[in-house]
Amino acid sequence: MPQRGAATAGSSIGAARWHPIRSKRAEPPAWTAALADGEDAGFFGPGSAVWTVNGALPTLVAGIRALLLQTLHPGAMAGVHDWSRYREDPLARLDGTVRWVAVTTFGDRRDATAASAFVSRLHEHVTGTYVDATGIERDYAANDAELLRWVHDAFTEAFLGAHELWGGPIPGGPDAYVREWAQAGRLMGVPDPPTTVEALHAEMAAFLVGAKRDARVVEAVGFLRRPGLPGLTGRLYPILFGGAVASLEPEHRDLLGLRRPRWPAITLTRMVLALARRALGPTSPSERNARSRVARLADAAGE
Repeated sequence: MPQRGAATAGSSIGAARWHPIRSKRAEPPAWTAALADGEDAGFFGPGSAVWTVNGALPTLVAGIRALLLQTLHPGAMAGVHDWSRYREDPLARLDGTVRWVAVTTFGDRRDATAASAFVSRLHEHVTGTYVDATGIERDYAANDAELLRWVHDAFTEAFLGAHELWGGPIPGGPDAYVREWAQAGRLMGVPDPPTTVEALHAEMAAFLVGAKRDARVVEAVGFLRRPGLPGLTGRLYPILFGGAVASLEPEHRDLLGLRRPRWPAITLTRMVLALARRALGPTSPSERNARSRVARLADAAGE
């Protein structure tokens, strides 16, 4: 939740590329046009694993999966409970998250760095205390390295896992995505983020030893199940939520107190994503503007 009052950085209910409440005819957010400007191709660029994963429609499900995972750290959950306005204004939170992911993914290096610095400044006041899984009261701060690492790991695992289920091939394979997206973690202040799938899974397993499912987690999961989104999005969302739950590792579902849907959630989610691709097109305004920037820079360099 890269937004005021949030204790995470990089999670979303939506996607880096797609805003799930926008139709094909709707005007894209004004900030997407700025992605056509800039001085370089960014930290990733066309053909990268990050552009492939963060620029694909499975991120619509990955965002939900990431938020579900992130509730399992009691410090992160305390920050969300104490400071976030997700219950009152979930779409504002979504807008901020989509912007951070899109600019980090598709923007030039200066803008990506500035976007992450902006989020870090918003998180400076997000502090408090929580009771850990052993009953000990601990302090938390949204910009603490431990919480930043957990949020980064959960995001990476969720986006990679969703893409492996519903997306296409990843240039360089899954390890390439983890290695490349580690740069986003560094921009947010994560020291030495994992750069392989094996290291990522090992870190997450170590974190989840201290997972705690309490009333705050139950409340957050209940909200994610029924966030009250408007229109067609609200009607399709239960399928995406079911797909996110079905995509989780069994031990993660158990920790969250969730059951895999009895209906074919993976297949129905694939159908919804296929329909969304037909309605929205193969690339988002963010990616199109970023490609325009890269082409302009190549022309200027005489390539």
